[in-house]
Amino acid sequence: MRIAVIIPALNEEAAIGGVVGEVPRDLAGEVIVVDNGSTDRTAERARAAGARVVREPERGYGAACMAGVRAAAGADLLVFLDGDRNEDPAELPRVLAPVLEGRADLVVGSRVRGPLGARALPPRQRAGNRLVAWLLRRLYGLALTDVGPFRAVPARVLEDLGMEHRTHGWPVEMLVKAARRGYRVVEVPVSCRPRVGRSKVGGTLRGSALAGYHMLRTTFRYAWRR
Repeated sequence: MRIAVIIPALNEEAAIGGVVGEVPRDLAGEVIVVDNGSTDRTAERARAAGARVVREPERGYGAACMAGVRAAAGADLLVFLDGDRNEDPAELPRVLAPVLEGRADLVVGSRVRGPLGARALPPRQRAGNRLVAWLLRRLYGLALTDVGPFRAVPARVLEDLGMEHRTHGWPVEMLVKAARRGYRVVEVPVSCRPRVGRSKVGGTLRGSALAGYHMLRTTFRYAWRR
């Protein structure tokens, strides 16, 4: 089974080399870093660490993830994680296990269930995450504690989901569409490390507000769609 790790990145030169270097290469056949319009040396550092770098000039988390999916054509299993060192790539076996063992169609790493619990997230992100997780339980029956970026999903499943969102709604869209199609969504605990550099989302009030808007809008958008 060919496994590709996709890392969307925007101005992550301080962290990206370490993140790429920590991916267990005995599991991941390829690491793809999607440079989402960086103005620093993110692409250079990622390439030097052994990643294949593709560029996506359209700004947006979903746009960057989809560029990575296109670049990973031919892969059987896709893994997504961020480029700011917040997740620990060494935990890749834990995130992959439910899919490889046939117990899940989509795996989400939960930082809330990890060693630091909810304290791992900044207060604004913690509150928004709790609200979205509650809505996912009420509207879609998903028993999740986190809407985290560290995920594993077979390429055929992701293709069937028909992902559309180009910005911060992408993570929620993946979950709600998987639930509506009857795919098995499993959560596993993962670590949450101090990120390197300032968060593009939780680090600013504007970023947090935009992310929250897109996540909530996406949560409701598919709830009653036929």
